[in-house]
Amino acid sequence: MAVRLEILERSRLTRARRGRVHTPHGSFETPAFMPVGTKASLKGLVPPLVRATGSEIVLSNTYHLMLRPGAELVARRGGLHRFMGWPGPILTDSGGYQVYSLADIGSMSEDGVRFKSVVDGSTIEMTPEVAMDVQQKLGADIVMAFDDCPPSVDPKRSSAARDRMLAARAGAFGEAYDHERRLDASMERTARWLERCKRAHAGREDEQALFGIVQGGTDLERRTRSAEQVTNVELPGYAIGGVAVGEGFEEIVSVVGHTAPLLPEEKPRYLMGVGYEKDILAAVLSGVDMFDCVLPTRNGRSANAFTREGQIRLKNARFAEDDGPIEAGCDCLACDPGGHGWETVEGRPFSRAYLRHLFLAEEMLGPILVSLHNVRHFQRLMVDIRAAMREDGWLDLAGRWPVCEPALAAFPGLAERSG
Repeated sequence: MAVRLEILERSRLTRARRGRVHTPHGSFETPAFMPVGTKASLKGLVPPLVRATGSEIVLSNTYHLMLRPGAELVARRGGLHRFMGWPGPILTDSGGYQVYSLADIGSMSEDGVRFKSVVDGSTIEMTPEVAMDVQQKLGADIVMAFDDCPPSVDPKRSSAARDRMLAARAGAFGEAYDHERRLDASMERTARWLERCKRAHAGREDEQALFGIVQGGTDLERRTRSAEQVTNVELPGYAIGGVAVGEGFEEIVSVVGHTAPLLPEEKPRYLMGVGYEKDILAAVLSGVDMFDCVLPTRNGRSANAFTREGQIRLKNARFAEDDGPIEAGCDCLACDPGGHGWETVEGRPFSRAYLRHLFLAEEMLGPILVSLHNVRHFQRLMVDIRAAMREDGWLDLAGRWPVCEPALAAFPGLAERSG
């Protein structure tokens, strides 16, 4: 088996666990945060700098790499690790979410999805077999099953344009749209497509680990049914999909808290596309091991920096003459360049004032430095979460990470029993 979870420690008060996942390209500690390199790159960040943030595994996107440069080209270059210069583990998602959220859908059927390429407008057919073939050629350590990802909440009742767009592009939105029926169809199709993915992946189990994905929206009974269907297929790991795509924090906590314990105890549990710090901590307390999100780099490119107190927007005028670092005590390259062997005047950090100037002047260095800070921010959170698990010191963790306090409040009584 290509991937194996070694559980090193368990919380006495919660379902949280600390472990290590072993892959063909090395191991990574869990709970783990995977920064997203959608097109085989974390925008503006060379691999050694990504490593320096504490990142041990990264994620790349099947849909985008299939369209450009093409899986065959990557395979001829020796696979994704060699192509992008990343020596550690890589996970590729199946492309299912991007097909439904980004593509101009032509049709969706039991066989798969036909859509127009955003690169050249050509018609492309994505099936479970195609998704497996592309991911096998890319050569990631962990590959995801092709699933049918519906809107998690009824788009007609949502104020979020993103939800309505997702349903429309899936060919489902309109006067006749029935959200309950859409969830059922998605759940059943995801289970059937998983069987096809496993057959298409046969013979590669020692090279790549195939993870199945649980769907079901915010309905807990559907989540239970989907978890039963997906875990009936023997796989080295399982994921929770369709979360943080329109729901509020309370619904995320409810869905993840219900679903995670339904997944096998001895296998890695992956919450896809999540998220903010409070979301991650709440999921860890429910027993989740792996996370990914575009927030650190996407927000970094927009001058939004994460701190333990919350985000700050470096373009704001109040930072024009602020000589302090993004966050005091942070050991990232932006806040502590000397700690990374960079010489600056008097060993000073890159100031908020300077970073603000870089963004206003549209200089590349601004997005690079703030992205590095943000990725390191999330890796520092994971380090502190793993440390808190040793003594169940969740109250102390929330005290040092105020942005995570809502997660602790979502587990009544935990604060009083931890520390």
